[in-house]
Amino acid sequence: MVLGLLRSQGNWLIQSNAETGEGYSDICICTEKRVGIIIELKYAEDGNLEAACKKALKQIEDRKYAEGLKHRNIEKIIKYGMAFCEKECMVVMVKTDSSVPT
Repeated sequence: MVLGLLRSQGNWLIQSNAETGEGYSDICICTEKRVGIIIELKYAEDGNLEAACKKALKQIEDRKYAEGLKHRNIEKIIKYGMAFCEKECMVVMVKTDSSVPT
């Protein structure tokens, strides 16, 4: 569903399960304004959406998913940890400047 919503932005490069850094990010986006977006999705089996979001953001950092965007000279990177449990959802966002080490 998330990919379907993002596809409405026809001029964005959207990749799903693309190899970036030291693994495969769930969703990686490059916009025409040189903004990179990394989205990691988690299902919170125990219902703890906040913990699942933190786990998603930690995975983005640990597996260095932003490195691929930095190599494309992306100026700003936005990282999203998204967690789902049944009909509930939580999103946590972190912005970084690619010139600053993350």
